Amino acid sequence: MSITRSDISAARTRIAPYVHQTPIMASAEFGRPLQFKFEHTQVTGSFKARGAFNSLLTADVPPAGIVAASGGNHGAAVAHAARTLGYDAHIFVPEFAGPAKIDVIRQTGATLHIVDGAYAEAAAAAHAHQAETGALDIHPYDAPATLTGQGTCFAEWDDQGLDADTILIAIGGGGLIGGAMSWCEGRKIVGVETHTTNAMHAALAHGPDTDVDVSGLCANALGARRIGRLSYDLAKKNDLQTVLVSDDAVADAQKRLWQTLRQLVEPSGAAALAAVLSGTYVPEKNEKLAVLLCGANPAPIPI
Repeated sequence: MSITRSDISAARTRIAPYVHQTPIMASAEFGRPLQFKFEHTQVTGSFKARGAFNSLLTADVPPAGIVAASGGNHGAAVAHAARTLGYDAHIFVPEFAGPAKIDVIRQTGATLHIVDGAYAEAAAAAHAHQAETGALDIHPYDAPATLTGQGTCFAEWDDQGLDADTILIAIGGGGLIGGAMSWCEGRKIVGVETHTTNAMHAALAHGPDTDVDVSGLCANALGARRIGRLSYDLAKKNDLQTVLVSDDAVADAQKRLWQTLRQLVEPSGAAALAAVLSGTYVPEKNEKLAVLLCGANPAPIPI
C-alpha cells in the first residue's frame, strides 16, 4: 500500500489539535552546520504521538478499547491519545522499557502490563489480549495509519524551512523512517541503527523476514526484532542507505547534546547525531545535513 503526500497532509490537519509543532534549530557547534528538529519535545516525549493520534482518529474503536505493545514510547503515546479521546487502553511493555517510559504510561491512567522478556513477548501478550477482548490493536510501526502520522513530522519540517541534502533518522521498527520516505520521496535519507538493533540493515542484506537478536543501549526504543514490511518495501523502492553506530558513539552523542545544546534525549534520540559525530556517516564537503532528535524519555545519565 502506498502512502501519498496528500494522505500525510490530511493526517497533519487531523492530528493538529492534539500534537505540538516541534521546534527546529540550526547549529554549527558540532564541527559543521547541522539542522535539527526537536521531535523529542513532542507530546509524551517522542514522535510516536503523531502516529498514535492518527491511528485512533481514523479507526472505529470497539467497546473493549485499545491495546498496544511497546518498548515504551509507543505505549506512552497510545495511552495518552486514548485518554485524550476518551478510550480505555491496555499497554503491554517489557520490563526493560525502563522507569521513565513506564512512569509516563502510568501517568495516563492506562492499564499497564509489564511483561518478562523483550518487545516480542510484550507483543505476544498484547495479541492474546486483543484476541480475547476484541480491543483495537495499534501497531507501533507496521501500519499505514502509523506511517502516515509519522510522516507529518517531515511535512511540518518542510514548512519550517528545511533545507537539507540529507536527513539522518534513527530506525527501530521503521514507522518513522517509513513516514519520512513517504513524504520526502526523491530526497536522500540515511537510516541509523546500532550494531545490536539493526533490523532494517539486516533485512536489506538478507530479506524482509530476517530476525535479529536485540540488545544494547537502544534496545527499548530501536529494538524491533524484524523490520516492518511497509517500511522495508519503501526502503527497497528508495534504495535507502543505512549505517550502524556503536553504543559508545550513541552515548557520546547523547552526552554532547546535553553539554552543547542543553537537549536531554534518550539514547535512541541521539543515534542519528552519533552517525555524524563518530564519522560513521561521512558527508560530502558542502552537503547540507539535517538530524532528527526523536525521543526524550531517558534513564538518568551521568553528565
